[in-house]
Parts: sequence; structure tokens; C-alpha cells
Amino acid sequence: MSGNTFGKIFKITTFGESHGSALGGIIDGVPAGIKIDQTKIQAALDRRKPGQSAGGQANASVTARKESDKIEILSGVFEEKSEGTSIGFIIRNESQHSKDYSNLANTFRPGHADLSYFLKYGFRDYRGGGRSSGRETAVRVAAGEVARQVLEHFCPQIKITAYTQRAAGISIQKTDFSQIEQNALRAPDNYAAAKMNEKIEELRKNGDSAGGIIACRVTGLPAGLGECVFDKLDALLAHAILSIGAVKGIEFGAGFEAADLTGSTNNDIMRANSDGSKVEFLTNNAGGILGGISNGNEIFFRVAVKPVPSIFKEQQTVSIDENGKFHNENLKIEGRHDVCLCPRIVPVIEAMTAVTLCDLFLQNQAGRI
Repeated sequence: MSGNTFGKIFKITTFGESHGSALGGIIDGVPAGIKIDQTKIQAALDRRKPGQSAGGQANASVTARKESDKIEILSGVFEEKSEGTSIGFIIRNESQHSKDYSNLANTFRPGHADLSYFLKYGFRDYRGGGRSSGRETAVRVAAGEVARQVLEHFCPQIKITAYTQRAAGISIQKTDFSQIEQNALRAPDNYAAAKMNEKIEELRKNGDSAGGIIACRVTGLPAGLGECVFDKLDALLAHAILSIGAVKGIEFGAGFEAADLTGSTNNDIMRANSDGSKVEFLTNNAGGILGGISNGNEIFFRVAVKPVPSIFKEQQTVSIDENGKFHNENLKIEGRHDVCLCPRIVPVIEAMTAVTLCDLFLQNQAGRI
């Protein structure tokens, strides 16, 4: 299987399955001498891991699966500094209930990658989705925190913040970053988050699930990141974010709303600041990216997250017999599953953003004197 590596200079490769012995990753391209704080990597993993709740509140969204997600760094770090060599690490699986998936050996779950994997390879790991499981994103979060620490070394002013903007049909009414870690949904609005959680709890009791929208803002990013044709900043961010299994769409700045604007409205007016030392923008319909290159404005994009496909309602699907013939049947999924991915996908989106920006920053360093 190809397609397990992302990046050019700062490059990550992930491996492992949801119900295998461990997940893991290899990070190439980290310059030597960067302080690597393993406690911060673990803190990032703790935000994503199953069986926990942001803000210490009861969380209707998350799976009951418990994993410690303890990272074991195997190489590339000595005395808390990068050696300039490959950083290898693993995260062991500790709470697999593979028997919960025994009825899926020859049956394909609606909304999952089961059928497409089978049609591509003629065989699949049906335990929790195998390689297609969202559990693979734990490796991305660890790599993303390393990327964040590399960026912090060179540009400490860069800040990446993702949050739930909408979940289960309920939107935030304000944006207070201080509240993101105070509620179960990782929303910057505690009141709206409580309403989201109530709706998700109702869906959970009915055996259903919910999707949502995650917003991401990057401040302090210097102008000039992104390459001019195929490796545009927005194109690479889209590649990184859309590689997350549950993500079905992404838009930058005004996004699809720009289609209904006029040029005079959509263009972000530029003005020189008081001493003429830099350009300032009056609006940000471009999302901080022009011609595929960061323009010094805030990077802003929104991501559509689909409802969790593993629901506890009976669904119509197909199975395959020993002769390779498909048959119609009904399926009721068992096991432990999230109801809404929004709170756990927030750190994943931040991580893939950091990986992309770190790679492009290092490319910029290599491309100019």
C-alpha cells in the first residue's frame, strides 16, 4: 500500500492498524538541535485519545474505548534534542475488542471504507477498519506536535488554533478561544457547546450520530509560504486535511460564499500601516492566501466533518460469500464508537496544519539566502 507518507522536507510516514499491536510513525527532516519536549507530545495525544472528555465534562460524543496512547520515542532524539536523523516512535494499542467485529468479516458497513478496500485489494482487516480507522490519526497528532516545536524554534509567534464551529446542526454564537478546552465539544462558546452536547446525547440514545464544521486559524505566519503552481499553500493544506478520513470538504476565507460576491466585495483591500513598514488587509476573504502563497494575513479555513458512520441503527448493506457473490442483508453494528468526531478531530486538524506549514517553512529556508 502506497500513500503512507506526506511532505517533502519535513516528512511523516505512518504505519499500523486499529487492532494491531501498535501504531507508529517515522519523521524525517527535523533539523538537528531542536528541543523536543515529549511531555508536550503526550499532552497533544491526550487531547485526541479515546475515552476522555475536554473540559472534564460528560461527553456524549466520544467512544468508550480506553487507550493511554503513551508515545515511545525509539530514535532520533537524544537528551531532549533532535539528532537530525529519523525520529521513530510507536503508540501501542491496549484496548482492542476485536470480537466486536467478527460479524463484519464478510459484511460491509455503510459509510465506511470496508467495500472500497475490499474492491481495491481483494482482502481487508475488518477489525475496526484496520488501516482506514481514525485511530491512525494518533500518529499524525504526535508528528504534528513535533512540527509545532520545529516551527516554534524558528517562528515562536506562529499560533495554530482549531475549534468546533458547528456540530449536530448547532452553531457557535461567539468565538472565545479561552473556552475551547472548557467544554466537551472544544467549541469557543460554552453555551453553544452545551446545546451541541445535549443534541448529540439525544442522537446517541437513538443509535445515531452527528457531523459538524471545524474552523482553523493560523496567526503569526510570515508571508511567502507556498509554492507557485502545484504546491500552493492552500492546495497542500487541502491535501493534508482531506487525507483525514472523516473530512468531506474544506474552504478558505469566504470559501463558497465568494461565488455570490462581486469582485469589489471579495477583494481584500490593502493599506500601508502608519510607518509604511508592512501591508495590512481590511478583510480576509482570501483566507490569508493569494496565488497559493501566504500574504501575511491570518490563515483561515473551515472543514466539513461527516457524521460517524458506525451507528447502532439497523442498516441495509451487502455481504459476500465464499464464491465472491454479493448478497443483500441487514446489519446492526456493535462495538464502541464515537457519536460525533468534532472534539477529537480538532487536534488532528491542528496537527496536519502544523506538518504542512513546517514542511513549507523548511522549503523556504532551503530556497533562499
